[in-house]
Amino acid sequence: MTESRDYRELATSFGGVAAEYEQGRPTYPDELFDELERLAGRTLKGARVLDVGAGTGIATRLLAARGAEVVGVEPSPGMGAQYLASSPGLPLVRGTGDELPFHDHSADLVTYAQAFHWTRAEKSVPEAIRVLRPGGALATWWNVKDGSVGWVRAMGERLSAALSTYHGYGAVNEIAGQLAGYDLRVGTAVLRWERRVTVDHVITDLTSRSYLASLAPEERAPLLAVEREALLAEFPDGWVIEPYVLDLTVARTPGGAA
Repeated sequence: MTESRDYRELATSFGGVAAEYEQGRPTYPDELFDELERLAGRTLKGARVLDVGAGTGIATRLLAARGAEVVGVEPSPGMGAQYLASSPGLPLVRGTGDELPFHDHSADLVTYAQAFHWTRAEKSVPEAIRVLRPGGALATWWNVKDGSVGWVRAMGERLSAALSTYHGYGAVNEIAGQLAGYDLRVGTAVLRWERRVTVDHVITDLTSRSYLASLAPEERAPLLAVEREALLAEFPDGWVIEPYVLDLTVARTPGGAA
């Protein structure tokens, strides 16, 4: 992730766009959870999972569907309210990765879906290690639109030029560097997938992005109008093929099966 300035202050903007987040953000393919199980050295079924920065529960619900005993952890009241509405029956605890409200050695997995960059790694990594059982794992992943595709790259360039708060993502799996110095076995995987959505869906997704969500509606509207026009020029039938690179890192603690 971009580190030239601290973007964590923008995290507070999500509560106001929780509905757009739930409606617009992409889900995750089954292959992600297959790779997660492979790198973690265990199945999700029956695993005690803390899904930190759970947001509206997009990943939390998928983890539960694989049989995990999952608890969402989310600091934002607005996002938490949407989580409870969208993820009935799944528990939610208010908290952050920098100070996890859980006992030592109480989880098999700590997961961050599109959320680890909102933490301070010097705090959140030791916290994850503290709550993990021997052989447990910290897993982080991100869906990133594939910038090698022309229209995706052009969108990023426009937003970067228009917004001082714009932040993208860095090299694939660069989080591995933040795990150095800990007694962890780190594995990575990169998946590629795509989704077919409407132009309106893409705009809803953009609305939920922190660099736009943090703006007043009257500031956001003209930027979204530019993006809508550009998308319709690229996809005149109104349907967009969004290509994604899915970056997964899993760091296992000592004590598990080899």
